[in-house]
Amino acid sequence: MSARDDILRGVRQALADVSPAVDVPPAPRAPDRGDLVTLFVERVEDYRAVVTRCAPGEVEQVVRGVLGSARAVVPPALGLDLPGTVVDEDFTATELDAYDAVVTRAAVGIAETGTVVLDHQPDQGRRAITLVPDLHVCVVDASQVVDDVPDAIALLDPARPLTWISGPSATSDIELDRVEGVHGPRTFHVVLVG
Repeated sequence: MSARDDILRGVRQALADVSPAVDVPPAPRAPDRGDLVTLFVERVEDYRAVVTRCAPGEVEQVVRGVLGSARAVVPPALGLDLPGTVVDEDFTATELDAYDAVVTRAAVGIAETGTVVLDHQPDQGRRAITLVPDLHVCVVDASQVVDDVPDAIALLDPARPLTWISGPSATSDIELDRVEGVHGPRTFHVVLVG
């Protein structure tokens, strides 16, 4: 008999009169919608993005206020009446550079990471319009906010192009100096509806 066998026999004898205790973890609670939206706002703001909350009937007014006098391009099916905006007609990068802003909708918002995902449906437009103008205004419905990345992936079509946005475009050099707007919008503004 080995030392290992001796130890295991001793443990078995010591536990012979003990009934096994089974700890059953509580079932995971579904996150409260208000908690998810609050967390989403906090995380989006952590990335130096701006969040403006509004009611469904206030979306156009809020977006107009965010845009101010900015020249904006919008996707063909945005569904908002925004005077002074131009619908994207497959503009080149040079043509898009003439616009100050873009307004899109979103496919999903992720509370845990503060990420907005676009799957480039007609209300979100093609990827190029979200990368060239200096301001990206993105309308996210509170009902589109999910808990975490696996929840978002379950809702997205992997065959579609996906753009994951966590705050304004930024990079850091070797000295860790943050520079914004290097490869995309310098300002990211989320209009959270609901």
